[in-house]
Amino acid sequence: MEWLIALFTTTDSIAHIALLYAIVIAVGVYLGKIKLGGISLGVTFVLFAGIAAGHVGFTAPTNILSFIQDFGLILFVFMIGLQVGPGFLESFRKGGVTLNALSACMILLNIAVMFACYFIFFDTSDHNNLPMMVGTLYGAVTNTPGLGAANEALSTIFPAGQVPQIANGYACAYPLGVLGIIGATIAVRYICRVKLENEEKKLEEEEVENTAVKPYMMHLKVTNSYLEDRTVEQVHEFLNRDFVCTRILHEGHVTIPTGESRLHMGDLLFIVCAEDDAEPINAFIGPEIEVDWNEQDEPMVSKRILVTRSSINGKTLGQMHFPSVYGVNVTRVTRQGMDIFASPSLALQVGDRIMAVGPENAVNRVASVMGNSIKRLEAPNIATIFVGIILGIIFGSLPFAIHGIPVPIKLGIAGGPLIIAILIGRYGYKFHLVTYTTTSANMMLREIGLVLFLASVGVKAGNSFWDTVAQGDGLKYVFTGFLITIIPILVIGTIARMKYKFNYFTIMGMLAGTCTDPPALAYANSLCSKEAPAVGYSTVYPLSMFLRIFTAQIIVLFFCGL
Repeated sequence: MEWLIALFTTTDSIAHIALLYAIVIAVGVYLGKIKLGGISLGVTFVLFAGIAAGHVGFTAPTNILSFIQDFGLILFVFMIGLQVGPGFLESFRKGGVTLNALSACMILLNIAVMFACYFIFFDTSDHNNLPMMVGTLYGAVTNTPGLGAANEALSTIFPAGQVPQIANGYACAYPLGVLGIIGATIAVRYICRVKLENEEKKLEEEEVENTAVKPYMMHLKVTNSYLEDRTVEQVHEFLNRDFVCTRILHEGHVTIPTGESRLHMGDLLFIVCAEDDAEPINAFIGPEIEVDWNEQDEPMVSKRILVTRSSINGKTLGQMHFPSVYGVNVTRVTRQGMDIFASPSLALQVGDRIMAVGPENAVNRVASVMGNSIKRLEAPNIATIFVGIILGIIFGSLPFAIHGIPVPIKLGIAGGPLIIAILIGRYGYKFHLVTYTTTSANMMLREIGLVLFLASVGVKAGNSFWDTVAQGDGLKYVFTGFLITIIPILVIGTIARMKYKFNYFTIMGMLAGTCTDPPALAYANSLCSKEAPAVGYSTVYPLSMFLRIFTAQIIVLFFCGL
């Protein structure tokens, strides 16, 4: 049995380190699935499994733990940035500005309550207390990337071996943080006297889709004498509105039109446009009618084609010249589950699905040009990910000197990769960087990074955790963490309802997104049959995640120096 004992006690062996991480992660993930009152801690329980392992002496060399911790953090925040990047700027549209402003105010209020608790309940002469409160802050708002950013920033201003174990404060505040977010959200409901059935009814009454991009299809008969012998391109220019004419029925013959195709009185047209533009186009061309397109000279097909060829990435529909070169019209594009009208200025991205209409052989040629290979999308674009990480680390290492600050400010290995990932996710196609990653691949890489980070932090904090809880300020961290959780939610949630009149379900999603807390979103979704909670969550999530990580480093660098 000596070999088995050696496996668990030889801390510098590769087998021991791999076994340590495997046990901590597996135990943490399984225990995190246990639900109490319908709520579970999820993958964050890996942190507590790591603390238990570190407490009993099941550990690894500090330099190894630090490397795996930092690499896991980089991988985690980069994949988050890559996911939220495409929708980062779009999240500020259509009421998103107000929601994001409320979210930013809530983040600042979290920080203000943390500082108030620090000055009221703790000895300010102890340099360790404020960093521990930063850990408590991020446990209270259940934001693990912020913990990682704060930890990384602390390592730049504290000597090696003297960095406060802020994961202990995080661990003390986290469980009650999960419950507090949901509980405070419920309290907002009673403070504002909200009736859930009325909120659901309002959503049904007010539910409108984005008519500026939603495709609308109609069959029109040309009755405007002005259009006699005019080209489709001339009609475009006169109306100054985008539309796609996919078929023309003229004297019993069906053709796929191009910009030079001429219209005549009595022609029947199949038009696809943005829903906002449907009424003026209808009024200008002629009335809507029923048309049987089955009787035609050449069979026409409609086919969804998957864009998988990297050379297409970033090209606009106008640059592809589908009607003139291929004799095919593209009517709409499906991206991330949403149908978008195929305007000539729309840039294609790998992973898009285009709806092509035309003769079967021509549509098949377009499919060949686009790639249309699901197998290509199943492999993540590893090169783009690591190019982004290289740029993120370099960007995060750039020093910004500010007068009065003893050390230059750096975004670090959390902030740098996050910002670069957001930019690549949003604009990478312009540099021919294929950023498409399947949801499952993104989640896998993100979760691997997260559990490696949490396991490392937990094991490193294990030695001092019991002393912190039983003999130190553990109960204070629990209590102050609870205040940090509930006070901002009660204030911002009430303002969002009473002043800005947001739907309660949207407010629930906004509060959950500001805390980046999936259990709170799951609770909101269980109460609402509509998409309002998810919309509120996704609207504020990108900016909230960025601000949580960024403010973590600002607090540490400005206020936690020795």
